[in-house]
Amino acid sequence: MLKFFFMMIMLMLVIYKEIWSIMLLFMFMSILFLINLSFNYEVLSISNFFGVDLLSFMMILLSFWICMLMLMASEQVYKKNNYYNLFIYMNILLMIFLFCTFGVMNFFLFYLFFEMSLIPTLILILGWGYQPERLQAGIYLLFYTLFGSLPMMISIFYYYNLINSLDYFYLNDMNSNYLYLCMNFAFMVKIPMFMVHLWLPKAHVEAPIAGSMILAGVLLKLGGYGLLRIMKMFLSVGMKINIIFIVLSLIGSVVISLMCLRQIDMKMLIAYSSVSHMGLMLSGLLTFSVYGMCGSLTMMMAHGLCSSGMFCLANISYERLHSRNLFINKGLINLMPSMSLWWFLLSISNMAAPPSLNLLGEISLINSLVGWSWITMLPLMLVSFFSAVYTLYLYSYTQHGKLYSGVYFCSLGNIREYLLMFMHWMPLNFMVLKSELFFMWI
Repeated sequence: MLKFFFMMIMLMLVIYKEIWSIMLLFMFMSILFLINLSFNYEVLSISNFFGVDLLSFMMILLSFWICMLMLMASEQVYKKNNYYNLFIYMNILLMIFLFCTFGVMNFFLFYLFFEMSLIPTLILILGWGYQPERLQAGIYLLFYTLFGSLPMMISIFYYYNLINSLDYFYLNDMNSNYLYLCMNFAFMVKIPMFMVHLWLPKAHVEAPIAGSMILAGVLLKLGGYGLLRIMKMFLSVGMKINIIFIVLSLIGSVVISLMCLRQIDMKMLIAYSSVSHMGLMLSGLLTFSVYGMCGSLTMMMAHGLCSSGMFCLANISYERLHSRNLFINKGLINLMPSMSLWWFLLSISNMAAPPSLNLLGEISLINSLVGWSWITMLPLMLVSFFSAVYTLYLYSYTQHGKLYSGVYFCSLGNIREYLLMFMHWMPLNFMVLKSELFFMWI
């Protein structure tokens, strides 16, 4: 594990002028990391305070992959010479923080890197965002996260004072409602849970494509990862009060799905669909069943790839039409028929059609929730139905209809963009063949 850490440090020190060389290095490191895969559910590659089990392995792999694709999607920064050296530097720095977040075995170090990953994201939004409102979006992101994190930091110190260790191995069952709320609230804001989700659509709309990809692809998963790690501390408390958060998340997912149907901004629609999917993931996780835990990991991986790909498609349209408005982005099948195929493939993955990983995740989560209480069938039916409805709405509205008359010429798309879409879609649909990776970690 340490060799990867030092490789990334070296990568940051030796920034090349060519953006493609950094991407190839990221891909090389992804493959190198993938070679270390083991189906053992125990923690492997232990070195100093690093160590990976299957849970952290999948999350680190997702981080490598999304960071590589972020650079591939951000060619405009390179073409316009928009401080792209600093941009690459921020990407690598963010990758180092994410690697440390998922790789450490100590709860306090996890918290430290969890907060540090906020800084490069904030700089990406403030530095390369599109509208002047990006300042407000950055402040929303910062204060929502910090508001949830302060009680968590105090409770970590309290817990350390109690048992003298913060290693994941030694986390004990704590029968305290206050500790449960203080420790988990930061993760619930990060997921984000319904009611504390308002920072996410703002951050997505103002962020550049790289910011949206890393937000949807990895940073939302930090909350789910944290909950999966520390929920064994709250088994007795969770049995009593998880019902509140499960009900809130399920009702929230239905409400957010309805809100998706009245969005006219493509990025806003995809961002709200993220909140809906993450609400389903959170409610499944809180049932404490094996299906729920494994389904939530599957859903995090699937959503990371699918949502990131959808943001890339929205950006490809934005680069051509200079608007994310659905009234202007119409009839794109006439302009870019080949890109319409990728819209279709990622849209059906978003609505959990086979053979995508989303389907596997949703089946597991629905199993866990219906096993927990059959009453959850009603909100689950509505979430599944409206998920298909708003995805169809997005696809049919953008691809069909009368072409916007202000468009005089348009590029059909280049190899880089098709490769970018393929590299989102391929792991999303082929990882189903190795689905035991998601079900053996627990």
